[in-house]
Amino acid sequence: MDPDSLTFVFLDAAIINNLVLAAFLGICPFLGVSAKYKTAVPMGFAVIFVMLVAGVCSYGINQLLIYLDAPYLRIIAYIAVIASAVQLVEMTFKKVSPTLFRALGIFLPLITTNCAIMGMALFATAREYDFMQTLFYALGGGAGFMLALVFMAGAREKLELADVPSIARGAALTLIIAGILSMAFMGFAGLGA
Repeated sequence: MDPDSLTFVFLDAAIINNLVLAAFLGICPFLGVSAKYKTAVPMGFAVIFVMLVAGVCSYGINQLLIYLDAPYLRIIAYIAVIASAVQLVEMTFKKVSPTLFRALGIFLPLITTNCAIMGMALFATAREYDFMQTLFYALGGGAGFMLALVFMAGAREKLELADVPSIARGAALTLIIAGILSMAFMGFAGLGA
């Protein structure tokens, strides 16, 4: 498969180099929101939206900063875009579904500091992706984040019904599951270029 193809760029971000399970970015919301499937899915969609907005805007900002010969402003500009997109998502969730807004709690505004989103913008810039590649990379990164959330939520909900030894309950079991998922996703590393 051609490493410059849109399909490869999407699969690279979603599975091969998953931002959460292979690059270990965005762990805070990953561990915090993945306890229940009903909160993991909306959080996944919120992250996909913010990643798409951040990806599109980061591409434009990067082009502008290169034109102005001011690439040193890249990170600060990306932070402003990400914070604005998260604010939009937060206001939408609060208006459309107050129950979901309360269920997501502090993790919704924490998307602003989600390093997976900043990592996606910086990785796309460093790889010098064109606009469509950046768009597919952002979509793949968001889909990979959602995939990790859903897998983790499914495993954690299933284990609520299991007889787990007391020493492994709670955070210990969550980290064990995350480690196993991470090892599984690292098996896809051989597919990359």
